[in-house]
Amino acid sequence: MKIKKGDQIIVTAGKDKGRKGKVDVVFTATNSVIVPGINMYKRHTKKRDEKNPGGIIDKPRPLSPGNIAVICPKCNKPTRIGYVVTKGQKERICKKCEQRI
Repeated sequence: MKIKKGDQIIVTAGKDKGRKGKVDVVFTATNSVIVPGINMYKRHTKKRDEKNPGGIIDKPRPLSPGNIAVICPKCNKPTRIGYVVTKGQKERICKKCEQRI
């Protein structure tokens, strides 16, 4: 997966299409990412003790990388990510402006 923690993204499909956010967690095993405030759903929890009173809480659900695009920090456009190997190091580049990300 070409998306990393801390990348600025924009949602390209689904109920939150057009919303922007920052990647918080990347799950490589399930090939998904979590972005706070995007793809939220309601979870009904039962009262456990004084610390966990229960009720309805909002939780973010994972997003598929196919439904998001990385925003290039140089050109501020949604882009795909490519790789270039220079001096034995693999670097990510923006496919639109060819700058390193």
